[in-house]
Amino acid sequence: MSIAKKLVGQTAAYGLSSIVGRALNYLLVPVYTSVFLPAEYGVVSYLYAFVGFFNILYTYGMETAFFRYANKPDADQKKLYRQVLSLIISSSVAFTAILILASGAIADYKGYSQQEQNYIIWLALILAIDAIVAIPFAWLRLQNKAVKFASIKLANILITVGANLFFLVICRNIYEGQYLQGLQPLVSQVYDPDFGIGYIFLINLVANALLIPMLWREFSIFRFELNKKLLHPMLVYAYPLLFMGMAGMVNEVIDRILLEEWLPEGFYPQHSNEAVVGIYSACYKLSIFMTLAIQAFRYAAEPFFFSQAQDKNSPQTFALIMKWFVIACAFIFLFISANLEDFALFLRSAAYREGIMVVPVLLLANLFLGVYYNLSVWFKLTDKTKYGTYISFGGAAVTILFNLLLIPVLGYMGSAIATLICYASMAAVSYVLGQRHYPIPYPTKTIMAYVLLAVGLVWLALGVEIEDFWLRHAYHLGICAAFLLIVWLRERSRFLKI
Repeated sequence: MSIAKKLVGQTAAYGLSSIVGRALNYLLVPVYTSVFLPAEYGVVSYLYAFVGFFNILYTYGMETAFFRYANKPDADQKKLYRQVLSLIISSSVAFTAILILASGAIADYKGYSQQEQNYIIWLALILAIDAIVAIPFAWLRLQNKAVKFASIKLANILITVGANLFFLVICRNIYEGQYLQGLQPLVSQVYDPDFGIGYIFLINLVANALLIPMLWREFSIFRFELNKKLLHPMLVYAYPLLFMGMAGMVNEVIDRILLEEWLPEGFYPQHSNEAVVGIYSACYKLSIFMTLAIQAFRYAAEPFFFSQAQDKNSPQTFALIMKWFVIACAFIFLFISANLEDFALFLRSAAYREGIMVVPVLLLANLFLGVYYNLSVWFKLTDKTKYGTYISFGGAAVTILFNLLLIPVLGYMGSAIATLICYASMAAVSYVLGQRHYPIPYPTKTIMAYVLLAVGLVWLALGVEIEDFWLRHAYHLGICAAFLLIVWLRERSRFLKI
């Protein structure tokens, strides 16, 4: 049980940097949209849309491969660290050089100016730094240094947010004479309003570059070493993860692309297709609370699962972790869905709240995505990552198919349901295959009972209309408390042991 408590503690540490970081970065959106014209911010959004795909390409699964091979009984962890970091540095320099050389052609194709071509170059440098520092961060996770990992991540986020607020709010307002006019001569030396969205890219580049001195102790043990014999099996293990990541990215973003293209004109008479995508995307962000919990868990769980692989009791441990993971996520799903009107306040305009009912569906979809990540331990520990590739591509196919089928009939609710079907089917397929190749005694009936209980309680919360504000909230909180009470009555003996 101490093992489980250790995982909970690490999840909390990793979750702090993830949750606070996402929250702080989310607060920058109002800043950007108030400072920049839509066309300007469109350039930022368009270019950063590719960052997710390129981040996967730059690391090509080697981070997970490093965990897998570093946890083998006879592994020389420091040697593996040097080998993987050497490989990532080499490939990142090559990829970034190609992007820089191609930046002119890309800018010409998009009709960008010379300044906008610089944004492409800066993004290429950001991608290289992100990939390179990923391995020292992986080393920290391998060494169970969750606090240092979270501290450096948070410092990087605070630098980014602080610099954005300094240049785009404080300096801009002083420059325009809104306050502290006496500082205008000084501010004009460091702030140029014509630089515009360049501040976003340059701040991110500088903040990422500062990660290198923050990780200096981890870089200090690095020596450039490349051993083809040692790296080849790791690359064989990792390359399916590259395709899995690309397929996963399709699952994350393709619904918004298809929604705009496939939605019949006039389906929502009061909105254009572009506005519908905006409503759906804004509501999608409310499912971030589930996503953050899953991300924090993944940071801690991946090295944990590998480190426990040799333990004869590991299947039972993995099964226990799955059950409590689902219970926690089911409560998040219930709590947000039952109190949807309160969370809807994050959407500052009433127009966006029209699509609020997609949120419970997307929360449930992300719950199943978390279950899939839990289940994926079987193909990672058995070195059968090709199955992960098959499942991910199958999920991408399901996403595309059901978006095409449901969008013309249900609009953005069709996209949400397609996401739910995709992640639920991925979890189901992974479970069936996992029980054949690496049996784990998951309490499947108990897990599904908790999920169905949460779904039923959400239906009760949203299906009963109560006009009185306080009575309505008391009812919703009472439903959430009922879930916790049922969990306590069923699990209290084991919970007390924990």
